[in-house]
Amino acid sequence: MHVGLIVSISLMALPLILAALMSTQSVAEIYDVTNLAPGSDAYGNYYRVMTDFNMWTYLINSTIMALAIVVGKVGLSLLAALALVYYDFPYKNATFMFVLFTLMLPVPVRIVPLFELMVNLDWTNTMLAITMPYLASATAVFLFRQHFMSIPASIVEAAKLDDVGGLRFLIFVLIPMSKGMIAGISVITYIYAWNQYLWPLAVISSQDQQVVQVGLKSLEGTAAAGQIEWGLIMAGAMIALVPPLVVLIVLHKPLLETFGLQQK
Repeated sequence: MHVGLIVSISLMALPLILAALMSTQSVAEIYDVTNLAPGSDAYGNYYRVMTDFNMWTYLINSTIMALAIVVGKVGLSLLAALALVYYDFPYKNATFMFVLFTLMLPVPVRIVPLFELMVNLDWTNTMLAITMPYLASATAVFLFRQHFMSIPASIVEAAKLDDVGGLRFLIFVLIPMSKGMIAGISVITYIYAWNQYLWPLAVISSQDQQVVQVGLKSLEGTAAAGQIEWGLIMAGAMIALVPPLVVLIVLHKPLLETFGLQQK
């Protein structure tokens, strides 16, 4: 079993290891297929990516976009789950089923009408265009709803006896009891937002407003002596990998708890 796990992990890690090695190599070293050692142009590749190809701007834009989506999605999902669990209103179950139905309509499926809406609102080439369509999340609402339903009824009754309102109950009771779930969903949302490519490519035409995943595409046009500079491309990919990797490492325990893979 351990041998199988080691082999599987090695196979999954191999592309990342090769990308890291290639990011340090010059064009000549990369096209020498027998050369699997670290290259001699690591500083040059990373320096050029950061200074000559606007990577700082892409990283900042992606960070702002991802954080805005995380805050907006978690906030809206908490409020929606609060209403679905602790409030009675007509057609509540039907409303919840409709929320789940939206899972069948992700942003790429709605890209044409969404683009037309962004044009009508004059939001193209703005941060609003790449954040607002992602703020509503049926998955997050479902996870928070199920978590809230697992909270003991005695706590809810005690809050009612103390005349605690809905928002106060959310802020001072539910959120402190849901820190692990919030952190886990935030990690998932951050990585998902960071990796967005199709929608920013469609709605953002200004390079100064573009995100890192689309910015990496611009590196493909670099060439030296008619040969693609794969070292630059891999250096850009490694740089783009760092922020979500740091978030994943820091918050991996809440992420595992969210999926029930680790006991609290």
